Amino acid sequence: MKFFLGLILGLLILPVCAWVYFHVGHPPVAVADTPFPFEKQIVRMPLHARIDAEMPKSAPIDASETNLAAGAQIYREQCAACHGLSGHPSDFATHMYPDAPQLWARHRHGDVVGVSDDPVGETEWKVANGIRLTGMPSFDKVLSSTQIWQVSLLLKNAAGPLPPGVVKIVQQPLDFSLPPETTGQVPSR
Repeated sequence: MKFFLGLILGLLILPVCAWVYFHVGHPPVAVADTPFPFEKQIVRMPLHARIDAEMPKSAPIDASETNLAAGAQIYREQCAACHGLSGHPSDFATHMYPDAPQLWARHRHGDVVGVSDDPVGETEWKVANGIRLTGMPSFDKVLSSTQIWQVSLLLKNAAGPLPPGVVKIVQQPLDFSLPPETTGQVPSR
């Protein structure tokens, strides 16, 4: 009887201690905080298992110049602020936790650019569904299925030669400045 009472008390103490820690302690919730031990590994396992089970095996559209150009324009409008452009890394990325990957940067080893070594269906899944607790939103209700595939195909082909028009779109830096009439400034005559 004492054993079972001790077991029950032991099982109750752990959740109570966890509740007290999360309620009055200082768990790592700010971007600059040190992560929990094994936090990345714990989150990665179920994420990869779910993506592997649910990702489409092939794209329903081809990587034509038209689709790549459309994907590049969508990428500039929806993704570049966090994930950067070719030759223009994002200023936001290093101030996120985890850092937003720079999808136009070459990896240290090999000819891989961004996620070009991932299956296109994996990228499509991430764009469509987002990834919890990373800042990566779901674009399923923002973009059409075709638009999501266009961006995914663009990123799949980021390491290879792209049509000149597509390269121009992904190399032009973002400009967030507003024209004088929208900032309250009076234009000069």
